[in-house]
Amino acid sequence: MTRLTRLTMAEARDGLARKDFSATELTEAHIRAVEAARHLNCFVTETPDLALERAKAADARLAKGEGGAMEGLPIAMKDLFCTEGVRTTASSHILENFVPPYESTVSANLKKAGAVMLGKTSLDEFAMGSSNMTSYFGPVENPWKRKDDAGAKLVPGGSSGGSAAAVAARLALGATGTDTGGSIRQPASFCGIVGIKPTYGRCSRWGIIAFASSLDQAGPMARTVRDVSIMLGAMAGHDPKDSTSAPVAVPNFEAALTGDIRGLKVGVPKEYRPQGLSPEIEKLWDDGIAMLKDAGATPVEISLPYTKYALPTYYIVAPAECSSNLARYDGVRYGLRVEGKTLDEMYAKTRAAGFGKEVRRRILVGTYVLSAGYYDAYYAKAQRVRRLIADDFAKAFQTVDAILTPTAPSAAFAIGETDGNPVTMWLNDIFTIPTSLAGLPGLSLPTGLSADGLPLGLQVIGRPFDEETVLKVAEVMEKAAGFTAVPAGLEG
Repeated sequence: MTRLTRLTMAEARDGLARKDFSATELTEAHIRAVEAARHLNCFVTETPDLALERAKAADARLAKGEGGAMEGLPIAMKDLFCTEGVRTTASSHILENFVPPYESTVSANLKKAGAVMLGKTSLDEFAMGSSNMTSYFGPVENPWKRKDDAGAKLVPGGSSGGSAAAVAARLALGATGTDTGGSIRQPASFCGIVGIKPTYGRCSRWGIIAFASSLDQAGPMARTVRDVSIMLGAMAGHDPKDSTSAPVAVPNFEAALTGDIRGLKVGVPKEYRPQGLSPEIEKLWDDGIAMLKDAGATPVEISLPYTKYALPTYYIVAPAECSSNLARYDGVRYGLRVEGKTLDEMYAKTRAAGFGKEVRRRILVGTYVLSAGYYDAYYAKAQRVRRLIADDFAKAFQTVDAILTPTAPSAAFAIGETDGNPVTMWLNDIFTIPTSLAGLPGLSLPTGLSADGLPLGLQVIGRPFDEETVLKVAEVMEKAAGFTAVPAGLEG
C-alpha cells in the first residue's frame, strides 16, 4: 500500500475513477504514513477516525457516480483554518484547547468537493515566521537532508511548514496553506513542492485565524502544478461572509494547462538581482529564463523600482494589523486565561503566557507604529509606499504577461542555524513580499537542487485574478525542469 502515498493528486483521482483502489484504502495508506513520520512533527492534531468516516462516505458517492472534484483525496489542513469540532490552535498556547463551533469557508469548500482531512498541520505561531520554529508545539522537521550532513535537521520554511513537510514526505496528497508575505511559497521552495498564493480575494478568509487581514490569503500546496490547479478550483469562490472575497467566477484552472506559452512575454525584474545574491540562485533563475525561451516565450527585462522598500513596508503593515487582530485574545471570551488580582493584570498575564516571543515582538512593533504621534510617520507612510509597489507591478503588466523571480534567497537552513535572529528570518521573504503587498498571484515550483542536494524554487507572478497564466507558465517550466528528486527514503 506504500505505492498509494507516492501518487500525485491527479493520479489518485484517476485511480479512484478506474476503481484501482478505494478512497478508504487510499486514506488508510496515508494514515499509516502519518503515524510512521511523527518524528517530523508535521501535525498538531491527527484525525484518523474522521478521515476514515469521510473516506467511506466518498466511496459511497463514487459508487453512485456522484463524486466531487476532490472526492476521496486525503489532504492536510493548516491549523489556522477553523474546523468544526476539531481542535484549532494556530500553533499557539493561547488557543491550545480551542475547538471551533464553525467551519472555515475554505475547509467547507474542500469537504464539499469530497476531500478527506487527515489532520491539522503545524505552523509558525499565528503564521508569524519563516521557519516553523515559533510553533508552541515545537519545530517541524523538513524531510529533506543535506547531502554531506544527513544529521542536520532542517527547517521546512514557514509559516506553512507543517503543510509543506507533510506533502513533501508523502503524508498527504496536498495541503492548505496561508500566505501573508510568502508563507506558502517559501516553504514550498524549501520542501521541493508546488505552492500557489492566489490573488487576494480569490479564496475566502472567513474562518481563518487572522494575522494581517489585508495580506492573508489561503492557497494550495501539492507536488505538481496540476495538483494545485485541482485543489485551488475546489478552494476558491466568492463568499458573502467575507467582505474581502472577490465576486468573480472561478475558472477551470486545470483546463488552463495547455502546455503552450508561445508568444507570452515574461518579465525579469532587474531589482531582484541584489548585490550578494547567491550564484546558485542566480544560475537557477538564468536556467528558468532559458526554459521559457526554449518554450517560445520572450523574456523581457523590467523594472520594479519600489521593490527595495517592500521589506520595511511589510514589517510595518503586517505587525500593525497583527496588533489589532490579536487584541481579541484577552482571556475573557475564549482561549487561555491566567488569573490576576485585577482585570488589567489578568490581561497582561494571559497574553504574556499565551503568546510566544515572535508574536509578542510583532504585537509591540504594531502597537508602536499605530500609536498617536507615530501613525502618520510609519503606518500611513507604509500604506502609501505599498500603493507605489502595486503601481510598479501594474505598469510592468502593461508589457508582460507574467514575471519570473527566485522564490527564496537560499535553500532550507538547519534548525537553530540562524540563532533566532529576527532580521535574518525576515529576509527569507525578500522575494515573495512584494507580490503579497500588491495582492497578486504567485506560485513557487521546484526547478533544481543546491550543492547540498536541497530543493530550490522559482516564482511565477501574474496579473490579478490571472492564476490561469501563472499555472500555464509554471507547468511548462515544471516539464522542462524535470524535477523528480525526493527526500531520502522516498525513492521508487
